[in-house]
Amino acid sequence: MGGDHGCGVVIEGVKQALQSLDRISRLYLVGNETEIRAALHRLHCHDERLQIVHASEVLTMEDKPTAGLRKKKDCSIARAVELVKNARAEAVVSPGNTGGILAASTLRLRTLPGVDRPAIATVIPAPENEFVLLDAGANIGCKPLNLLHYAVMGHVYSREILGYHRPRVGMLSVGTEEGKGNDLTLEAYKLCKKVDIHFVGNVEGHDLFRNRVEVVVCDGFVGNVVLKTCESLAKGLLTWLKAELARSFKRRLGALLAKNAFRDVIRRMDPDAYGGAPLLGLNGHVMKAHGSSRERAIMNALRVTTEIIRHNINRHIQDQIAAANEAIASPASIAAGVLA
Repeated sequence: MGGDHGCGVVIEGVKQALQSLDRISRLYLVGNETEIRAALHRLHCHDERLQIVHASEVLTMEDKPTAGLRKKKDCSIARAVELVKNARAEAVVSPGNTGGILAASTLRLRTLPGVDRPAIATVIPAPENEFVLLDAGANIGCKPLNLLHYAVMGHVYSREILGYHRPRVGMLSVGTEEGKGNDLTLEAYKLCKKVDIHFVGNVEGHDLFRNRVEVVVCDGFVGNVVLKTCESLAKGLLTWLKAELARSFKRRLGALLAKNAFRDVIRRMDPDAYGGAPLLGLNGHVMKAHGSSRERAIMNALRVTTEIIRHNINRHIQDQIAAANEAIASPASIAAGVLA
């Protein structure tokens, strides 16, 4: 109910997902029952797997997450997360208030054993590969241990969902040398070297699109700035390119000849193809779709979520987090205070 375009767009995406994904056995539509039934009737969506769970309130984009959840106890986000908590559902997908989803999920589901804080994992396409960026905005203030956990969770997600056998993991910093960075990244660098992942060291901003890494690790402040800069730059370049190609007949002719190449680039850059960003590290599966998601994005968010469930991502994360925590729990590490 909390997306920018209303429940009708979400339900159309649900309809498309149910038509193409036979592994979904039940799908709960959580929100205002009257609005949902009207949209289902209008869209001729009568799949037997659908079940409505009424919620009388909506956590809007303007609501402060924690205060909103306290005030609106019957909001759709809270009700959806409770379905996962009570084992009625395996995952929740929402285009609603990001802070509200994070707060409700963290408070009600808690984190997996050994995980201190969850992370938003966003997949970003590059010319020769794609990489997962985390944290993309869940936690602004991080500890070195958090960045280590993000590296491990990103490693698992890239391997299981993106299909990279041994994904390269990089720490986003101001230089590639081991001694470059702030206190947070310097200490996290030391931790990442001790665990069983393909850690390639520091990477800079200009390395992200040069096929150097499949996992980029940073705190939520830096990650959110990187994500939104990439999104804005991609849209700006496309707008700029279209305007320049329309300036003359020769350019329009050239654009016509190269239309297939342009189409392929636009397809690769389309965020709707990924559907959303999972919150990794929680004791339950949570997929955050963009607030402006249209039907195709909702469909793909559901598709990716079914893959996350099928690959049992949380079990892999829990196992590898336990191994990583054990690897860094040496007397020397504890004495140095790197776990603080």
